[in-house]
Amino acid sequence: MADGSRKVVYAALIGNLLVAAAKYTAAALSGSSAMLTEAIHSTSDCTNQLLLLIGVRRQKRPPDDSHPFGYGMEIYFWTFVVAVLVLLAGGVYSLYQGYTQLSDAHQIRTPVLNLAVLCLAALFEGGSFAVGYRQYRKVASRHVIPGQAVGLLQFIKWSKDPSLYESLLEDGAALVGIGIAAAGTVASAYLDWPRADGVASIAIGLLLLLNGTAILIATRSLIAGEAVAPPLLRDLWKAADTGGWSERIVRLQTLHLGPDCILIAVNLRAGSEYREERELQSQIDWRLRAIDDRIVEILFRYDDGAPPDGD
Repeated sequence: MADGSRKVVYAALIGNLLVAAAKYTAAALSGSSAMLTEAIHSTSDCTNQLLLLIGVRRQKRPPDDSHPFGYGMEIYFWTFVVAVLVLLAGGVYSLYQGYTQLSDAHQIRTPVLNLAVLCLAALFEGGSFAVGYRQYRKVASRHVIPGQAVGLLQFIKWSKDPSLYESLLEDGAALVGIGIAAAGTVASAYLDWPRADGVASIAIGLLLLLNGTAILIATRSLIAGEAVAPPLLRDLWKAADTGGWSERIVRLQTLHLGPDCILIAVNLRAGSEYREERELQSQIDWRLRAIDDRIVEILFRYDDGAPPDGD
C-alpha cells in the first residue's frame, strides 16, 4: 500500500474511535436505537481499519520461496474479511436493532444530545472523507487515467487498492448514516413519530449491507486475479506500437499481485536471430517499465514454444 493510502486508513481509524465513543455515550443516555446502530456502525469501521492495517503489514513481507512475487495480495484477503465479517454482520445486527425498536417504540429522551453528537461525528467523518477523497483524486489521475478525472464508481471498478476505496465507501456511508440518524431523531422527538428511530436504524442497516456488498464484489474480483485498468493497458500497447513491435507481440497479459505490484507476460512471434531477440526483449522491457513504476516483472514467451537458439 502506498503511504498515502496508509494515511487514509489511519485518519479513518482515529476519527471512528472518537466518533464511536461519543455515539455510545449518547445512545446510553437517550435510549435511541438509531444512535446505538450508528455506534455499532462506527465500531465496525474501527474494526475495518484494524483489519486493513493487518493486511498492510502482511503485504509488505519480502518475497520468499513460497511467494516469489511477494505477499501483495494479502491486502485483498483482509479487505474481503472486512466486507464479510464486519460490514455485513454489522448490517444484519442493525436491522435486528431497528426491528426491536419498532416492536417497542418510544421517544428519544435527549434529542439535543443526540443531534450534538451527530454534528460532531459529521465533522470527524467529513475530515476523514476529505483525506480519502484527496488521495483518491491523486491516485486516479496517476494510475487510472493519467491526467484525467475519473468518477468514483469507475475508480472503484478499476482501482487495485482496496484500502483506499474501502475507506472512501465507509466514510461516505458513515456521513449518509449520520444524516439518517439525525432525521430519525428529529422525527421521533419533535414530530411525534416514535417509530422513526427504528425506521432510521433499519435504513442504516440496509446502508451497511449495500456498502459491504459493494466492497465484497470489488474485492472478490481482485482476489480472482485482475488485469491492469483498461487505460493503463492501452498505454502499454501504445508503447509497443511506438517501438514498432506491435506485429511481433501476439499477446500482452497483465496481472495485479497487489496494489503496487504488476506482472506482465509478453507473447512474441519468434524471430530468426538469438541476439536480435535478446535486444528486442530488452527494449520492450525498458519501454513497458517506463509506463508505470508498479511493474515488477516482465516475462517473455514465444508462441511457437521457444526463442531461436543461441550460437
